[in-house]
Amino acid sequence: MSSVSIRPATSADLGAITEIYADAVIHGTASYELEPPTRSEMGARFDGLMAGGFPYLVAENGDAVLGYAYAGPFRPRPAYRFIVEDSVYVSPGAKGQGVGLALMRHLIEAVRAAGFRQIVAVIGDGHPDSASVRLHEKLGFRHSGRLEGSGYKHGRWLDTVFMQLAMNGGTLAAPDPDSLPERKFRQKQ
Repeated sequence: MSSVSIRPATSADLGAITEIYADAVIHGTASYELEPPTRSEMGARFDGLMAGGFPYLVAENGDAVLGYAYAGPFRPRPAYRFIVEDSVYVSPGAKGQGVGLALMRHLIEAVRAAGFRQIVAVIGDGHPDSASVRLHEKLGFRHSGRLEGSGYKHGRWLDTVFMQLAMNGGTLAAPDPDSLPERKFRQKQ
């Protein structure tokens, strides 16, 4: 793990990001997509997040991308502007080595620095011993809901778990007018 570095993702990383996500879609249950998106579609998603100023990170060892994490809008309506949803995916060969934890720690700090108030994790196949649930618990996320049987993949029904992490005063303080979500909101007015 000591040779793993975390940095902002660039469009040059999209090939590896697309492969990592394709593996998760094909073999896993964290994503409810049934067909892996193309490199072009992943590029459009990346461009949208970058245009919005959202953090998008990769973990690498040398030239190899081991995983990625990003935060994006939780929902499109403006009252949700202080909440982001996180996503984290790790390549099969790097699982269990702390890559997801390192990515999420950096992502949380980037989200905090931007002035957001909550990070929401929407975890597919969110059974109590899933790696994603345990990761988010380790980082201080609290359980905030469960949708039973909300997805059907690989021949079985899956629950979706919602977890959230408050930051920057959460709901105890007024919005910061200098935060990224407030600046973007004022630009649209």
